[in-house]
Amino acid sequence: EPGEGEFSDKVIEMAKEAGIPVVALSANGFMPELRIKDRESWRASYHKGVLAKIRPYDQSVVVLAGYMWVVSPEVCDAFPIVNLHPAAPDGPAGTWQEVIWQLIEKGAGHTGVMIHLVTPELDKGPPVTFCTFRIKGPGWDHLWEEAERLKDSVGVQGLKEKVGEGLPLFGKIREEGVKRELPLIVQTLRSLARREIAIINRELVDRQGKPMAAPYDLTAEIESYLDKGVPKIGSESH
Repeated sequence: EPGEGEFSDKVIEMAKEAGIPVVALSANGFMPELRIKDRESWRASYHKGVLAKIRPYDQSVVVLAGYMWVVSPEVCDAFPIVNLHPAAPDGPAGTWQEVIWQLIEKGAGHTGVMIHLVTPELDKGPPVTFCTFRIKGPGWDHLWEEAERLKDSVGVQGLKEKVGEGLPLFGKIREEGVKRELPLIVQTLRSLARREIAIINRELVDRQGKPMAAPYDLTAEIESYLDKGVPKIGSESH
């Protein structure tokens, strides 16, 4: 709700300026005693309230943006819901920090960002769209060499504890991933609006309504967008 977070307040402000309806139901303020006593019962009750708030609005897809709660099964059944995960479909699970450390530990040559269908099981829904980018080669190799030298001297755990997110390789991977997150969300919604893809009965289908064997690759579209320059959030170019 308004006043609970700087980012959410900004989103509410931008939506109101654009004439987009805003409804709110604070998870923090909803039956806090039940949340402590029985998290699953609280989750079901809270999301019944969420459904009541959003059902009056017509929607073909729901996007979780910065939403840090696990969604109830009832909500998952009610709408096609998508969320962003900071890795390629074949990449690591976990938070963005955990993803990056796993990439570094494995010496991965590429990573990416994907939009996946939300299911009651956290981060286990099937991928819908994705983009990938290389993290080795020109502009990257010297960062890997530095990380390997440090890893040889202090070990993987020491690298995490003593250097942490200040490791230049870590920062570069994060920077390149973040650059692609908002463009991927926008391009995914555009692809759904143009009916290039659709989500029917929790299954990804193509323009002809046939099940797709793989998620929709938007790498070319995202890289083309980035080559033209990324406008700042909330700038006039948006």
